[in-house]
Amino acid sequence: MRFFKTTALLLSFLATILLDIGSVQARPTHLFKVGSLAPEGSIWTTRFNDFAREVLSKSNGEVGFKAYPGGVMGDDRAMYRKMRIGQLHGGGFTMIGIGEVVPDFRVLGIPCLFNSYEEVDQLTPKLMPRFQKAFSDKGLLLLALTEVGFVHTMSTLPLASLSELKKTRTWVPSGDSLNMIFLDTLGVVPIPLAIPDVLPALQTGMLDTVFNSFYGAIVLQWFTRIQYISDLPFAYAYGAFVLDRRKFSRLSPEQVDIVKSAAKKHFGLLVRDSRKSNKESLQVLKDNDVKVIAAADGEKERLRAFYDTAVQKMAGTVFSREIFEESERLLADIRAQAEDKHTKDGTPR
Repeated sequence: MRFFKTTALLLSFLATILLDIGSVQARPTHLFKVGSLAPEGSIWTTRFNDFAREVLSKSNGEVGFKAYPGGVMGDDRAMYRKMRIGQLHGGGFTMIGIGEVVPDFRVLGIPCLFNSYEEVDQLTPKLMPRFQKAFSDKGLLLLALTEVGFVHTMSTLPLASLSELKKTRTWVPSGDSLNMIFLDTLGVVPIPLAIPDVLPALQTGMLDTVFNSFYGAIVLQWFTRIQYISDLPFAYAYGAFVLDRRKFSRLSPEQVDIVKSAAKKHFGLLVRDSRKSNKESLQVLKDNDVKVIAAADGEKERLRAFYDTAVQKMAGTVFSREIFEESERLLADIRAQAEDKHTKDGTPR
């Protein structure tokens, strides 16, 4: 009997040691704590989780990522502060939030800049080296861009013209100097609020007009308060997946390749996910009695007429004049090439 008791105790002791060893092995040598405003279960967090699992697997458990989604680590400013003190090692930032740290990153978000996703897809890779250097200069690694998509004007009122927009209580994200300047140029006096405060403001009537992608309006529940959407895109919205460059530098070359390869794969798929979700979400909005309002005749041209005035105020303040001029030059080349292709193919624009 004593033999069996001794054996049982020994097995229990060995099991405890093995469990302890297993728990140590389960802890990645390099753990990146990452915050995000993206809601749990959204396409952004789902794709991030796929990325994190692939990195953990291919690095044999050596490199891991722990996500804090849904704004539990605060807004963009709070997440960046926590990165500065080492409480976080990265984040999924909106263009607005991280644009305060890296101003040139804002340039893709100029209202009326893009005419299509094709232009986005051609211009973005050409500017990435400049973006990556600008982030690196701030001690950050820009691992990937994250897409939200084209945003539209959404309201409790039917808005078909700029004159009608001027009469509304219009939202602008807190700290968003780019859209603040653009709306001011249009003659709109916006109300700045953080993203988590928008739904309560819609519910109380403090706001009646906001800007979001179709999918974003659903995951943030804004669609429960809005009744109308303009068919005219206002701007392209995006973000950045950023890591602390000093912590990232501790990875081996093989681990760096694993992380960068997985990021390219999964955040590339996120672009596809985003566009598919936006397309499907428009139908969901319509099924929930949200009406799409056609812009009044000539409204696109009227909005575009304010573009030059607004960007002259932005260039040199909101972002550098150099990044803006390069973006304009590259876009002009992209459009010229597209025009040549249509002319040669004989296809309509």
